[in-house]
Amino acid sequence: MQPNVGGADRVLRIVLGAAIIGWGVYAQSWWGLIGAPLLLSGLVGQCFLYKLIGVSTCKVR
Repeated sequence: MQPNVGGADRVLRIVLGAAIIGWGVYAQSWWGLIGAPLLLSGLVGQCFLYKLIGVSTCKVR
């Protein structure tokens, strides 16, 4: 699989995903699960939604 999430986008997803998960744990709320897809897509470099609509934030090589 080719990555479709670029550098700044990945960092933002990882930070926001971790923050949302952390907030969910702190607040003891299932809403923290919303951060899981963000964190996962940031770590893996693949976004399912980007793939569906044909978008890539990676630099062209």
